[in-house]
Amino acid sequence: MAYFLQQLINGLTLGAIYGLIAIGYTMVYGIIGMINFAHGEIYMIGAFISVISFLALSAAGVTYVPLALLVVLIVTMTFTAAYGWTIERIAYRPLRHSFRLAPLISAIGMSIFLQNLVQLLQGARVKPLQPIVSGGFVLLDSGDFEVQISYLQIFIILLTVALMAGFTTMINRTSLGRAQRACEQDGTMAALLGVNVDRTISLTFVMGAALAAVAGMMVTLYYGVIDFYIGFLAGVKAFTAAVLGGIGSLPGAMLGGILIGLIEAFWSGYFSVEYKDVSVFGILVLVLIFRPTGLLGRPEVEKV
Repeated sequence: MAYFLQQLINGLTLGAIYGLIAIGYTMVYGIIGMINFAHGEIYMIGAFISVISFLALSAAGVTYVPLALLVVLIVTMTFTAAYGWTIERIAYRPLRHSFRLAPLISAIGMSIFLQNLVQLLQGARVKPLQPIVSGGFVLLDSGDFEVQISYLQIFIILLTVALMAGFTTMINRTSLGRAQRACEQDGTMAALLGVNVDRTISLTFVMGAALAAVAGMMVTLYYGVIDFYIGFLAGVKAFTAAVLGGIGSLPGAMLGGILIGLIEAFWSGYFSVEYKDVSVFGILVLVLIFRPTGLLGRPEVEKV
């Protein structure tokens, strides 16, 4: 039982990271119906910016951990959001009214470009980071095994819950959220009613990139090592989480991310770790067979 609880904590922490990346996929798809396959690389860039920021603060003599976390969080979200805005303007907006395959090809090309750009600028070697947040609590001691939750795991889970609640409230209660929902339903009619569709889509990319930046910072703190290729696999799994939960649904994206994190943690703990990715995609296939729209997705009804 103690080992089960430990894997549950580990899975929730990993799932929270996947969920934040998945929200960026589902927000973009919900508005313009396009999968942003460069989103995983945005997450990777956020991780590199967080490492650079931590090293810069360390060189400047900043040792107060809460202040360092706050500064790095703001800097990482700001610069990564700028990347998201730039990518939308350069790679996606000119092709928005082209045939449906063109934005997809552009997204894949942008993903490859960002990977190689970071590899050229930062090198192919992994980038380590010394532990910033240490310590935690012992929740259960069975004699043979201790169930522990670290301060960092608590920080990741609480920050994810806060961001999820904040973004859900913003989409449901603010004018920007109403504009996003209007563009999702009918972009042409929303433009006729005075909604700035281009601005709304750009802000959606910015918001998704900012959430990916938070995930990149969390991974940096949690694992302490990153490289230029981490965005590919994390992006694929986050996309899988968005599909599993119901692409187009923010709660579905978070639910899918948590489920994938739990599946990976329990499979790695009780079975062979080499097949944890196979288990994730196998469960995705089973879910889509019986529920093609995902767990929380709704079938699209086309009005004629």
